[in-house]
Amino acid sequence: MPLPTTSVAWPPVALAQITPILGAWDAWWTGQPDALQRIYTSRGTPVVNHSSQFRGGVAGKLSRWWWGRPTAVDGQVHDQTHVPLAADMCRTSADLLFADPPTFTVDDPKTQERIDAAIGDRTYATLSGAAEAGAALGGVYLRVVCDPAVASAAFITAVNADEAVPEFNWGHLVAVTFWHVVADDGATVVRHLERHELVSGLGLIQHGLYVGTADLLGRAHPLAEHPSTANLDVDENAYAKAGRTPGLGVVYIPNTEPNVAKAFRGLASAHGWGASDLDGVEPMLDNLDEIYSSWMRDIRLAKGRLLVAQYMLQDNGAGKGASFNADQEVFTALNMAAAEEGDAPITSVQFAIRFEAHQASAEEWTSRILRSAGYSTQTFGEGADVAQTATEVTARQARSLMTRDRKIRAWRPALTQILGKLLEVDVAVFGGTVDLKGLKVTFSDGSQDSVLVLAQTALALSTAQAASTATLVGLVHPDWDATQVDAEVALINEATPAPMASPFTFGG
Repeated sequence: MPLPTTSVAWPPVALAQITPILGAWDAWWTGQPDALQRIYTSRGTPVVNHSSQFRGGVAGKLSRWWWGRPTAVDGQVHDQTHVPLAADMCRTSADLLFADPPTFTVDDPKTQERIDAAIGDRTYATLSGAAEAGAALGGVYLRVVCDPAVASAAFITAVNADEAVPEFNWGHLVAVTFWHVVADDGATVVRHLERHELVSGLGLIQHGLYVGTADLLGRAHPLAEHPSTANLDVDENAYAKAGRTPGLGVVYIPNTEPNVAKAFRGLASAHGWGASDLDGVEPMLDNLDEIYSSWMRDIRLAKGRLLVAQYMLQDNGAGKGASFNADQEVFTALNMAAAEEGDAPITSVQFAIRFEAHQASAEEWTSRILRSAGYSTQTFGEGADVAQTATEVTARQARSLMTRDRKIRAWRPALTQILGKLLEVDVAVFGGTVDLKGLKVTFSDGSQDSVLVLAQTALALSTAQAASTATLVGLVHPDWDATQVDAEVALINEATPAPMASPFTFGG
């Protein structure tokens, strides 16, 4: 979709069925109770009770989620506890991919130096955040940004799936429009639209500034009218002047293979979209919150109370009621008369907390959720109290590692593509040359032995004279590059005394 020339609904009508799904995934990911209540009560309208919530059938079941249940008859709002398991799953997904950063290599040494200068901790942090958002929302976008006022080189940023209007052709991204709210005073919403498209094979970026409302995009305004867009270097058609190189300047990384999201089944407008890690497990997440809310209710009800007669409380005078000393335990007043031969009895009440039952239920539902999402419970610390070798870790976390491998198959080509684009844009704007031959992205194996296990393996190989010093150093330090390994080998050789000549050796 080209940038609109008239006011239209926003988000676009094409996303009308997708936006609520993304909103539900976002609510579970961010863990905001207010958002969950809006999603599962009346889909964004004020919380009210519906007749469907009190009847059976499909409509009744769908509307009687724990986060969508009606308020109590007496109007009391009950406490609801949210367990951030969804956020833990998405963060763990990112950690499985980028806790040990991938390596970016190329055949040409000069180009490799440029890659090493461009890809650092900031880029890895961007990729980790993007992977977490992609796990939550079904996919994420990476784009190349070039702003000499910010950095002296091109860099990569991420855009969440709920801020984009993509256009796919046979599952390939051919264009996308990003939008960002740059101002919102409650009545007027100012949005910055950024469209990436191919024109004659070149990746172009068009910018637009729109002033509208929460539901309408509004009319276009000059970019100079807002500080966030005033300094953009564009031509007369609002296309960015710099960085015009072959290929789209953005990639989409689906969290799963496109078109497999259960929530998107039958939606033609969702072709090409990936599925969230939360897709299909939302009802179980809702049940888990209900279990923990019941647990907390038990704790609240189990607070010790004393039942005493009304006359035992301190009378504050006519019309002022009665009170108790704040240093006392809480008294519950009852309208009881004194006994004939003494005062009314003081009764203590202490309910039991069903700790074991709640814990067992919570563990069972947590395990079911993780399995359904493609993870092993051991990945989340369950049963990891003893030291394990990499082989044992791989065996116990096989489900998580298979999910990781599946995601890597989507990330590797996308990272290769965006890295190539990054270097080309960098050259176009800041000069120089690059040779992209042999450009490759390599992920780690995802599990590593402890230093002790690695050292024992290296000792066995050294004793058997089955490996060189360089191989042994690389084995003990798998995260080192060739330069670091060579430097360590040189230090070892310097510190190792030369072997003594055998006294039985005669010159000849």
